[in-house]
Amino acid sequence: MRALDILEYIRRQPFESFVLTLTDGRTYTVQHPELAMVGISTVVLGLPSQETRDPVFERTVTVSLQHIMQVELVESAASPPTTE
Repeated sequence: MRALDILEYIRRQPFESFVLTLTDGRTYTVQHPELAMVGISTVVLGLPSQETRDPVFERTVTVSLQHIMQVELVESAASPPTTE
């Protein structure tokens, strides 16, 4: 994954929450643009507490861009597949 790819999601107007899926199966939801800081080879994610929806983090995790397999909007990730 490229840094610019992540920045596109962060800079969307209006912002839409998105999920990062890593190569080891872990997922992280970015709920606010201020909770992600993109670097050349990593992204630092602020993980908020369950008690607030404010853009205030409780802890952080640093993820290598090489380990991001997929970026998906939360609406897409939550929607069940349709069958016809």
